[in-house]
Amino acid sequence: MTRIGLSTSSVYPEGTAHAFAYAKSVGYDAVEVMVGIDALSQQITAVKQLADHHEIPISAVHAPCLLFTQRVWGTDPWGKLERSAEMAEAVGAEVVVVHPPFRWQKEYAATFVEGIAKLEASTGLAYAVENMYPWRATGRRGMQMYLPHWDPSTEDYANTTIDLSHAAIAHDDVIEMAKRLGSRLRHIHLTDGTGSAKDEHLVPGRGTMGADRFLRHLARTDFDGEIILEINTRKASPGAPREAELREALEFARRHFVAD
Repeated sequence: MTRIGLSTSSVYPEGTAHAFAYAKSVGYDAVEVMVGIDALSQQITAVKQLADHHEIPISAVHAPCLLFTQRVWGTDPWGKLERSAEMAEAVGAEVVVVHPPFRWQKEYAATFVEGIAKLEASTGLAYAVENMYPWRATGRRGMQMYLPHWDPSTEDYANTTIDLSHAAIAHDDVIEMAKRLGSRLRHIHLTDGTGSAKDEHLVPGRGTMGADRFLRHLARTDFDGEIILEINTRKASPGAPREAELREALEFARRHFVAD
């Protein structure tokens, strides 16, 4: 059965430990660990202890492949993906979320599609490649900053992730992308955006991506992967205000993930 989980990045600038506490308090089914600059997020034992303490499973590990995590777990991109697999296996997660290479990572990009397939074969994990977006200034044309492409449906990946905020920047139709991906759609970062050049990660329903329609489409097509709320709550104060946004996001997901 599809679980609705919380990304630890959703409580930033609070840390990983706070994310588990919020997820348990609000009633999420699972947690996705974003391996980032928070030192605790990089420690397999600590992350497992958090999951055990709060009695909430870890459904996915997000590899440290963002711009600001370029030096987390070293600088070798394949090494990062291997360590992500080690964490996933240790905590019982079946999914590793990964971004396509940046355009300046040409050697990594040259074998990325084949390399992901080899990692899946050797680990038994799903490396769900996430949709990204062209980089653009407001009102300007986008620049291709990811290789082979920001849209994973253009390549032969076995497992993929759709992120609604990223799709908003790229002006992509997420339902059409889901149709192109078919059974290869393994993972969802549920959020929202308005189509600006900024990666907004709004609470779903606050943007223009039709997150409600997208969830109903997933339900109609018997999607059985993970749905992860990956939202920006930085403007909310810690404690009750942030928890209210996390609860709103979860309630939205549960209300709309139903077949018409």
